[in-house]
Amino acid sequence: MSSRQTLVLDDVERAVDEIIARVGKTVVIGMPLGLGKPAELINALYARALKDPAMKLRILTALSLEKPAGSSPIESAFLAPFVERVFGGVPDLDYMTALRQNRLPPNVEVCEFFFKPGSSMGSTHAQQHYISSNYSHAARDVFNQGCNVAAQAVCKRQAPEGTRYSLSCNPDTGPELLDMLRASGRPHVALAAVNQNLPYMYNGAEVGPEMFDIVVDHARYTVPLFSTPKLPVTTPDYHIGLNASALIRDAGTLQIGIGALGDAIVHAAQLRHRNNAVYRNALKDCGILDRSGELIREVGGIEPFHKGLYGATEMFVDGFMHLYKSGILKRKVYDFWALEQLVNEGKCDPDRLTPKVLDDLEALGVRVIRTKDFETLQRHGLFNDATRYDQGYIVAPDGERTIANVADPKSRRCMGEKCLGQRLRNGILLHGAFFLGPRDFYDALKAMGEDERQQICMTGVNHINQLDENPRLYKQQRIHARFINTGIMVTLSGAVVSDGLADGRVVSGVGGQYNFVAMAHQLLTGRSILMIRSVRDKEGKTAEPTSNVVFNYGHITIPRHLRDIVVTEYGIADLLSKTDNQIVKELLNVTDSRFQEGLLEQAKRAGKIEKSYRIPDRFRQNLPQRLEDMLKPYRAQGLFPAFPFGTDLTDEEIRLGKVLKGVKAAAGATPKWRLALDAWRFKEADIPSGARLYLDWLKLGRPQTMQDKVARMLVVRQLRSAGMA
Repeated sequence: MSSRQTLVLDDVERAVDEIIARVGKTVVIGMPLGLGKPAELINALYARALKDPAMKLRILTALSLEKPAGSSPIESAFLAPFVERVFGGVPDLDYMTALRQNRLPPNVEVCEFFFKPGSSMGSTHAQQHYISSNYSHAARDVFNQGCNVAAQAVCKRQAPEGTRYSLSCNPDTGPELLDMLRASGRPHVALAAVNQNLPYMYNGAEVGPEMFDIVVDHARYTVPLFSTPKLPVTTPDYHIGLNASALIRDAGTLQIGIGALGDAIVHAAQLRHRNNAVYRNALKDCGILDRSGELIREVGGIEPFHKGLYGATEMFVDGFMHLYKSGILKRKVYDFWALEQLVNEGKCDPDRLTPKVLDDLEALGVRVIRTKDFETLQRHGLFNDATRYDQGYIVAPDGERTIANVADPKSRRCMGEKCLGQRLRNGILLHGAFFLGPRDFYDALKAMGEDERQQICMTGVNHINQLDENPRLYKQQRIHARFINTGIMVTLSGAVVSDGLADGRVVSGVGGQYNFVAMAHQLLTGRSILMIRSVRDKEGKTAEPTSNVVFNYGHITIPRHLRDIVVTEYGIADLLSKTDNQIVKELLNVTDSRFQEGLLEQAKRAGKIEKSYRIPDRFRQNLPQRLEDMLKPYRAQGLFPAFPFGTDLTDEEIRLGKVLKGVKAAAGATPKWRLALDAWRFKEADIPSGARLYLDWLKLGRPQTMQDKVARMLVVRQLRSAGMA
């Protein structure tokens, strides 16, 4: 804890003055990934560094959020109404604007350990200053980079004991970093900036003012939150989601990520729970039960979620809110290992406690109850509120004192007769390290009552992404864990590429993927599931689709010895404990059939598979059109829509977005001379009246350049084709 009085300021400029006064002009600031950055503060620091070349500013963070920006003037014009509607009032990060425009001054560095996927491929500064780190090591690496300022956005509430603060969306790394800074004796500043639009989260996210040296608190810094608009869920995404959903075990544990694949899993899980007959038919009609029925029976299930799931996820995504509202996220966990084990084994009914629970605790080896144990057990309702703990003794409501030892029959009898609570309480439905999502997700969190939000424990990533803090407890809580993450490519040896390319460029970052894969191998009933779209489609005249199942690759994220389950749109490949020969066969079975034979030949040349091997006929029809045909009857019933959980896009924006996608494809597939000739021949009279509105929207009503004239001509063609003009 800080030894200094917390200074409350109402202006970020004054906070910058204080920072420089306390640590000097070399400021190395660590900020949380994603939503928890105090934008106004970092913008003020950046502006100060611009004015003062003698100041050195190093920014250590990850996932710096940026509003959508088009890659061309037409795309920018298309996005303008959407950006204003969804991101109006959200402050930009000035350092990111400068980085994108290649105008960061020499006295400013931006170092991140995770990028928005694909956003920094062309940025030399971002690539050169990237820090490769497991999420669970992020606090350590920020500390080792010389951090002397830790800052994040918070919200507050008034409690009987005074002002309390919530780290809200990002309790993931800040407290751990501050522990390191305080233990080191390094001069530093811990700073919070209040934004009351953040949902107030309790448990591990709630702290007192003593955590901070400086708090910036003024209403003008309560600004709209950055949201992540929904992406459309495609046919391959839904097939991956269906396969993955059948690997989830009822009464188990779940981690999923953000994006279309996460939405596909949630939609499939809801179908499994709410309309089980249709779900089973979909699995049958899509060939999933035929291909993977035995594995599904062993690992997952296809029945509704009667007991429900518990979430143990580094990223608390809005999909978990949908699972909660659907009655799927309902398995609660408790913070005492033996109690959790009894609940898992069905020996302790959380809704009806009996003295037998004490006998069962003793049978598991629970003996002396210490102060912390008593506090935990009483918080969870094992002991009633009128019972006290006093220097090694349990004091019953009537004053009887008995030694705090479950192994003592007399003590156990006293506890059972006088001290036992009626039911367990304060269980946790989800442990998460950070959250980020669409606006309705934040609204739903804020609309929850305190009792509901208390069931969500936002806490440190060192709690979520590994077992090290309390292996005995976490292993009991995370039974039947299904840690589901996304990869880019998989090699025929079972290694997975998720964060970078063979030439060294970083696409995103390792994040917590390695942590969860390794943890799954440590859990007796845990499995790691990596989802990979088997095909990558490219745009352009000569572009051809390529396989994301490859023979080998010059960069990997998950090594082959940590292989487990890989899911593509064509099925499930169970790689755990398999030989190289078996792995090749498993992966070929879930590869797009356009690429199977070429990969098989490579494996044969390398001696990894017998020369006589032939891919079984039932796996040789892995083609996109077949996937579409399988879902068609279900889409006629309203299932598997493009946006299963809504979208911030209007219907007009969705339609026009498809038009622009068609324009881009047509431009890439047509010779430039042909485009120019067609545009020269295109006349004003050729423009239907219904197209005028869209052309004005895209700022193509009066094109001046040949490029704009080509674009206008292509837009009109696509509008006609779509029946919009």
